[in-house]
Amino acid sequence: MKDCIFCKIAEGQIPSHKVYEDDDVLAFLDISQVTPGHTLVISKKHYSNFLTTEKDIMHKVMDVAQRIGQAQMSILGAKGVNILTNVNKEAGQSVFHFHVHVIPRYIANEGFRIEMKQNEKLSELSLPALADEIKKAI
Repeated sequence: MKDCIFCKIAEGQIPSHKVYEDDDVLAFLDISQVTPGHTLVISKKHYSNFLTTEKDIMHKVMDVAQRIGQAQMSILGAKGVNILTNVNKEAGQSVFHFHVHVIPRYIANEGFRIEMKQNEKLSELSLPALADEIKKAI
């Protein structure tokens, strides 16, 4: 896409600190560096998010994300890694080009946190009915 910052990075129009590149995938350091080594893995071809990406490309991106996470733990001394992608604004997506964050973690709660809280209305949900709805759509 013409105005997509990640497309421009993939095309070399905007410089980046690359850590991996092949015909379909590019990985580079995030300029925000939530933690040292925070890397973005993108598809070179534009897809708006994880859910719209062709499966073979999505698999390639995730393979690279796994390899980068392994390198962050073995070379950078990370004790853990967050691997995440957001889909749409409501989920926190700010660049609408499929990308995966690979965030090395050195200590707990070092300025970045994903917290899962139990739904306060859990008693109002029918988990069997919810599971059936999702199964029907798959």
